[in-house]
Amino acid sequence: MFTIKGTIWIESKKGAFLGSGRVLLLENIKKHGSITTAAKAMKMSYRQAWELVNSMNKQSKWPLVVTASGGAGGGGTVLTKEGEKAISTFRKLQEKFHAFNEKESNKLKL
Repeated sequence: MFTIKGTIWIESKKGAFLGSGRVLLLENIKKHGSITTAAKAMKMSYRQAWELVNSMNKQSKWPLVVTASGGAGGGGTVLTKEGEKAISTFRKLQEKFHAFNEKESNKLKL
């Protein structure tokens, strides 16, 4: 028996907007409240994580992630409502994609 596999991502005219890795980064930012800690959790450099966040923010109508500078209370990073919506939308699309793959795999006669 064969199985259909694949990955999905969402692109704009400027290139990749959302994919599994970017969504995982957003989820880690939400969990940790920090790009640095999210990047470390993913074994990714801060620079790469920042470039991904910057790319998503530039392509989105509204920022997905906002940062606050340090100071007496410290800095931090927050996922916006748009960021939450991006995660939710991508995860729902991913579920449909996997369901499609499973359905078509079951019909595959090779």
